[in-house]
Amino acid sequence: MKHLNQNQEFRFNEVLFEHRNKEYGAYVLRNESDKILTKALFVGVSLLAAISITPFVISAFRSEPSVHVPKDGPPLVMKLKKVDQIEKPPVVIVKPIQPVTPPHTKQVDTSVPTPVKDAIEPIKQTKPKDATPGLIDDFKGDPVKHETYLPPAPTIVSGPVTTVPTTPTVDKSKIVSGGDLAVEAAYEGGINSFRNKVMNNFDGSGFDGETGVMKTTVTFVVEIDGTISGLKANGGSAEFNNEAIRTIKNIKGKWKPGLNKQGEAVRSYFKFPITMNFE
Repeated sequence: MKHLNQNQEFRFNEVLFEHRNKEYGAYVLRNESDKILTKALFVGVSLLAAISITPFVISAFRSEPSVHVPKDGPPLVMKLKKVDQIEKPPVVIVKPIQPVTPPHTKQVDTSVPTPVKDAIEPIKQTKPKDATPGLIDDFKGDPVKHETYLPPAPTIVSGPVTTVPTTPTVDKSKIVSGGDLAVEAAYEGGINSFRNKVMNNFDGSGFDGETGVMKTTVTFVVEIDGTISGLKANGGSAEFNNEAIRTIKNIKGKWKPGLNKQGEAVRSYFKFPITMNFE
């Protein structure tokens, strides 16, 4: 049956590829398809067998190594201790705490007797003054030692009492002005030196066409470290205000910060008016 099918397929291929090149292409593939399928089957079965055998090979390599016993040497003897021969740690015996006998001191019975119907008046005894209160009368014990500890007397030093004044913490972010200032901020070289530097560094070339008097007031903050910040100018001309701010920023030198009523350096405002006459 198989040969019949092969012959029919061969005839079909001969008819289909008649007058065509039969050395390569689909003609060769159709004729050799059985061989290719057989090879693929054998390759698949081989791969499956190799995958199945791999775990057994790995387990064989992982087996415990055999113990090598030399031929000429003495036989290997391993001694195992019995459970009862294993050394145990020594047992530590903890002794119980022995009660301490109280000292034999003189005692006076201070307990209140229980009232009964036929009470017997006890014999009056002179109780020693050096006895301690207790539950029985024992006048033959050791006298009680009185506590003789005295606390040390405090040392009194004569003289005026000095109190350390508490220094209030200064809020470094607060700007002090007005009546809270004891000393206003000042330029290190004096206000006249600062005014001369402003006049000498003021660039009036941008106001050549201007005539008359131009005014502005520059307000800034004198910091605690002697620098200035937050410059603002309040004048009618924006260009004049900008030039006044630029001039004051470029003046070298430090300022002495203002002082509050406690004599501490604080941040404070300073106003500097500028007036220019252009002819």
